[in-house]
Amino acid sequence: MTISNSKPITPELIAAHGLKPDEYQRILDLIGREPTFTELGIFSAMWNEHCSYKSSKKWLRTLPTKGPRVIQGPGENAGVVDIDDGECVVFKMESHNHPSYIEPYQGAATGVGGILRDVFTMGARPIAALNALRFGEPDHPKTKHLVSGVVAGVGGYGNSFGVPTVGGEVEFDARYNGNILVNAFAAGLARADGIFLSEAKGVGLPVVYLGAKTGRDGVGGATMASAEFDESIEEKRPTVQVGDPFTEKCLLEACLELMQTGAVIAIQDMGAAGLTCSAVEMGAKGDLGIELLLDKVPVREERMTAYEMMLSESQERMLMVLEPSKEEVAKAIFVKWGLDFAICGKTTDDLRFRVIHQGEEVANLPIKDLGDQAPEYDRPWKEPGKFPALAASAVAAPADYKSTLLSLVGSPNQSSRRWVYEQYDTLIQGNSLQLPGGDAGVVRVDTHPTKALAFSSDVTPRYVEADPFEGGKQAVAECWRNITATGAEPLAATDNLNFGNPEKPEIMGQFVMAIKGIGEACRALDFPIVSGNVSLYNETNGVAILPTPTIAGVGLLPDWSKMARIGGMKEGDAILMIGVDGSHLGQSIYMRDVLGIKEGPAPEVDLAAERRNGDFVRNAIRNGEVTACHDISSGGLAIALAEMAMSSAKGMKLSLAESHGPAHALLFGEDQARYVIAVPADLADFVCAGAEDAGVPFRRLGTVEGANLVVDELFNVSVDELRMAHESWFPEFMDGGKALRPAAE
Repeated sequence: MTISNSKPITPELIAAHGLKPDEYQRILDLIGREPTFTELGIFSAMWNEHCSYKSSKKWLRTLPTKGPRVIQGPGENAGVVDIDDGECVVFKMESHNHPSYIEPYQGAATGVGGILRDVFTMGARPIAALNALRFGEPDHPKTKHLVSGVVAGVGGYGNSFGVPTVGGEVEFDARYNGNILVNAFAAGLARADGIFLSEAKGVGLPVVYLGAKTGRDGVGGATMASAEFDESIEEKRPTVQVGDPFTEKCLLEACLELMQTGAVIAIQDMGAAGLTCSAVEMGAKGDLGIELLLDKVPVREERMTAYEMMLSESQERMLMVLEPSKEEVAKAIFVKWGLDFAICGKTTDDLRFRVIHQGEEVANLPIKDLGDQAPEYDRPWKEPGKFPALAASAVAAPADYKSTLLSLVGSPNQSSRRWVYEQYDTLIQGNSLQLPGGDAGVVRVDTHPTKALAFSSDVTPRYVEADPFEGGKQAVAECWRNITATGAEPLAATDNLNFGNPEKPEIMGQFVMAIKGIGEACRALDFPIVSGNVSLYNETNGVAILPTPTIAGVGLLPDWSKMARIGGMKEGDAILMIGVDGSHLGQSIYMRDVLGIKEGPAPEVDLAAERRNGDFVRNAIRNGEVTACHDISSGGLAIALAEMAMSSAKGMKLSLAESHGPAHALLFGEDQARYVIAVPADLADFVCAGAEDAGVPFRRLGTVEGANLVVDELFNVSVDELRMAHESWFPEFMDGGKALRPAAE
């Protein structure tokens, strides 16, 4: 059979496929001839940054990925971690940044759909979703439109599919004006002995197409996601996929039912680069070739070319290697669920990737080279410069502490996200134990009487830009801390590394140093990275986003009846701060949002202190000694206290009299490894003695009483005033209305 080429390969066509001249020469050297148009598309799909990790592979290998609970690390659709009793949690986070900027509703919706498929492809039923969203400054003309579309897309897909959205982040910064971030996380439950992998096994076995039909939506999406934006952005709209959550729900049920039959030898989600990437990955991992017959692929549009079919990113599709004797059983399941089931190829023993369309062989390529021989770059990088140390005494104190606190709790980045999360179904499936707005989402494991899982997603991009190494450490530490603050033991993490153009040494330097910081923190906290995603080229007209290496993690609560939340304080409780007094104002919210100064180093992260303090807090929670707990992060002690007061609908009378340092540093400093805990008055001495014995710094701040948050003579503000400020900004920004928090959660 002769190779068919329908289009001349020109330098312009090569460039349009995101391939550099030396990369095209590499293709010529590998296959010994000019590629067909379809083959060029296949190489473009497999060798772009989004699929091949060609700029990041070298550094990703340095991350810790193993641990006593890790069943499956990076390299599969999702990571798998043991949670005892023969059960495991399957989870991953991925970006859908570029598509969501171009078409916010479908971009965000299909980001959620894609990450859910990654989880149930492994044999797990999704039980929780998170999302980490970054938008441009609020007064940018596109921001409100993008927020509205993305939130509607996340909710529209997740709610319809039937998975609770249990937490996440929403932040604004001018550096995301031309490049928003939509990072989607999903987790599912499975039996540890019931995990399905994507590695094909066996020669001459049927390759089966499952799910929805193939259309022209998303053609070239992965290549688009590996390029910077410019003025031609509107032309990229056709590369955004269109999702259907109801079809995906059917696909979930059909796949889980199919997996019980013994029919599945290997299964792979069709995500980025669609049919191309799924087929190549399945074959290459199993040291097998794949032959595809495109005439057998179900399509929803007429006269689709081989190129379009291979590069389409139509949603809700899977590829499977089938046990031949189970063909009729498998087909009956998919017919029952109203989904396509088509044998469209077979495994071979020649390590070739063959694609046949209308009797012509349009591609015949070495399958291992498509993945293994993708370019791998050791890009030049330079370590970013650092800000000099900044003494707290050199930073102006507020003229009015009360108005400063109210302005911070009502600011775009510190205000309530209720407007966002109330558009998500946070309670579906009936297992959610905490509403969003706390430190971590918590979901009951419904196969077990007491077990629950905690989920959090964190990063502080301003720290990462100021010091990528410390910022990378802090992203891990804060995720670990948020999980710990519920009483859960942090088990493992997934990363979503969002950066600008890696061809610029200063951007590559941010990436390298952040990875080093992440790796050091993960090792120190026994918090391995088991899955993840890299999103580079987040730049528009040469302006890069803030470096945003998002870390999402999972923790285990053996007994959810002893879970802590930020809103559990009771009248008369003692308020304790665990950790050192606040002193670090560099890169703080106070300096940025109140003083308008973006200077100073990021806070240093003492990982030994993180571990020591966190272990102490977790033990206290599990021993029933803590009524409420909140980690101290952006905004420092003052914001943590305000959030606890609002969540509990209770006031506090507190004093910093014994503390050392300026009051504004004590209240707004963003030193790490710190928590505020409320403990019953009769246990306060016992808890403090325990902290002393463990070498954990602590401070008695005062008691829960009244309806006002009072700190010495510095401020006296009612919880209602705090709530009014906290709850008003987002609804006023989005639709001019006000939405006040009910009296208490």
